[in-house]
Amino acid sequence: MTTAPPTVPPPTGSAPDAGPPPVSRVPTIAPKHTVRYVTVGLVLVGALAFLLVKGLGSALNFYIPADQAVAQKATLGNKTINLEGVVVPGSIHSTTGGVNFVVTSGAVHLAVHNTSSPPQLFQGNLPVIAVGHFQGDRFVSDQILVKHSSTYIAQHPSRVTAPNGSKQ
Repeated sequence: MTTAPPTVPPPTGSAPDAGPPPVSRVPTIAPKHTVRYVTVGLVLVGALAFLLVKGLGSALNFYIPADQAVAQKATLGNKTINLEGVVVPGSIHSTTGGVNFVVTSGAVHLAVHNTSSPPQLFQGNLPVIAVGHFQGDRFVSDQILVKHSSTYIAQHPSRVTAPNGSKQ
């Protein structure tokens, strides 16, 4: 004699004596695993928020006018900034490692020592961005960006050269 479990025929309709439908078991997460998942989730969200704040904060390039930079010199310290100003005509002096010049903004004149080659359009009376930091009473820069707009290009088309060497 074999003892096999009885086979139940599949339901053909809703029989009144069929009983409740079978319950499917959904695996549950143990409480200690729940705490672990929540902790990992919070750490990931915190890390993402930190990276976003730091990344976006450093990605924004603010230009600080020379007069504001001089006023904030003590708080800026050795921090690298983008200094904005207009080159004072006649103040440009070439050096063996770059160029020295003076920028003005408002009533402030600030000496700049640049340690790289100036751009081709660099000259007096043009707005520039000097990337660098304060060192004593002068600003030490390793990059100069000539700031020109479509108005400048329209007023001085012979000064703007395309990358292929042609005049625009």
